[in-house]
Amino acid sequence: MLNKVILMGRLTRDPELRYTPQNVPVCTITLAVDRDFTRSGEQRETDFIDVVAWRNTAEFVAKWFRKGLLVACEGRLQTRKWKDKFEQNRVSFEVIADSVYFAERAGDSARSMDTAMSQPPRYQAPQAAPSRNQDYPMPPASDFAELDDDDDVPF
Repeated sequence: MLNKVILMGRLTRDPELRYTPQNVPVCTITLAVDRDFTRSGEQRETDFIDVVAWRNTAEFVAKWFRKGLLVACEGRLQTRKWKDKFEQNRVSFEVIADSVYFAERAGDSARSMDTAMSQPPRYQAPQAAPSRNQDYPMPPASDFAELDDDDDVPF
């Protein structure tokens, strides 16, 4: 079975670092992740996803990350069942982070702090491939040799 989550989004608040009674660091963050699509005439929707990091990853996140920073997170999805103060059954979904990465350059992050919840830069598809003859000339035919027999070819 496979349980793998990869997210990229902006931190909605500064990381919150706590310690368990056994002195194990645990850090919680929330990522604002824009959906890839929009319906005609509507604004892009954003999902707010809770992420939990443990031990060294937790300390790293708490030390270096701040609200508004664009980060990438890799981990697994986990559900927790619990009862609220009214004894209602609840379920929480969260990502348990194996790794958390910076997803923008340091200079870009300073500019993004002013617009933390604004639309993050979008991937743009590359332009049409360059003409092979124009930018990548073919090597001379003498660089290639014919195979007499194909018994040594591995496929």
